[in-house]
Amino acid sequence: MLRTLAVANYRSLRDLVLPLGPLNVVTGPNGSGKSNLYRGLRLLSETAFGTAVESLAAEGGIESVLWAGPEQVSRAFKSGEHPVQGGPRRKPVNLRFGFAGDDFSYAIDYGLPPPSRTMFGKDPEIKREVIWHGETWHDARALVDRRGAVVRARDADGRWQVIEKHLPTFDSMLSRMADPERAPEVLILREKIRSWRFYDHFRSDAAAPARAPQVGTRTPVLSNDGHDLAAAWRTIVETGDDEALNEAVADAFPGASVDVEDAGGRFSLRFQQYGLLRPLSQAELSDGTLRYLLWIAALLTPRPPSLMVLNEPETSLHPELLPALGRLMKRCAQNTQLWVTTHAESLIDALTRDDDCNHLELAKELGETSALGFRPLDLPPWRWPGR
Repeated sequence: MLRTLAVANYRSLRDLVLPLGPLNVVTGPNGSGKSNLYRGLRLLSETAFGTAVESLAAEGGIESVLWAGPEQVSRAFKSGEHPVQGGPRRKPVNLRFGFAGDDFSYAIDYGLPPPSRTMFGKDPEIKREVIWHGETWHDARALVDRRGAVVRARDADGRWQVIEKHLPTFDSMLSRMADPERAPEVLILREKIRSWRFYDHFRSDAAAPARAPQVGTRTPVLSNDGHDLAAAWRTIVETGDDEALNEAVADAFPGASVDVEDAGGRFSLRFQQYGLLRPLSQAELSDGTLRYLLWIAALLTPRPPSLMVLNEPETSLHPELLPALGRLMKRCAQNTQLWVTTHAESLIDALTRDDDCNHLELAKELGETSALGFRPLDLPPWRWPGR
């Protein structure tokens, strides 16, 4: 499980360190930085796939996503005694993402590329990348250390050995290196991050992929667009928690049931509700009902990831469905670490009613995102590796 998430100099996240628990609920007014935090977490996950630099370039390059305020924000600025203004930069430009986990911790530091003749000037350069043991960074805890193009790893006797001398500075070592003998930590951490699952807004319009029958094949993980809903549903029935599936449907729609129909190898859902003479197909379901069934299939996956991130799951759902959705999320959080970004008060109330929920309420002051309710000593003791 992740214990700490840290982001520095990404849009409004100038220097944000957050404690994490099994169930995390991120709230805050519009413009407080929830979307930036969500996108920062996605960028962190993309290091394991080798697409983070490409995503940063698509956002306009590193200079477009960097914190736009002054390097240091003084009390005088916050109190309004003096106008906000910049000064001479004391530290090199950096864009940092990191986390501390139960087993391994990780940090990556992006910087500006040196002036050259290349036309790929918007691609950031990875200055340092580190995997260490324990929650707080220290040189003595480092297991794999990458500076520029050189990667070192500790051997069985704790001595450093160089395992790569020419790693491109635009590639993360997580995506390029797979040496189970000399650097098993890279392989373990890469596969763990690749298991992270992100679900944004499921489409529910008339042409949505989730409304059309699809060829049925075992689907332990629902796709991001939900096109394989029926196959994922049947997979849960046969290999997952069939009882929890039925309970989730009954909790939201008392007296209703859901079955999967096989028509020539193509699977589709049939939703039977009390009072109807025939079941409804996926194409006939209301937007809210279809989205709720998609959330059931996503949260009751037979292959739980180490982290599942849900962005505004309340979209198109009737407020009466949100308490049932909250109970479904709590069940999911027993098997996987859950991150939920939401505006819905009834969902927030359902999730935060118990003490085991980690409620992260964001706010913004002078363009900088912060977490409310945390004193400096309440935050995890995070340190960034230097360059």
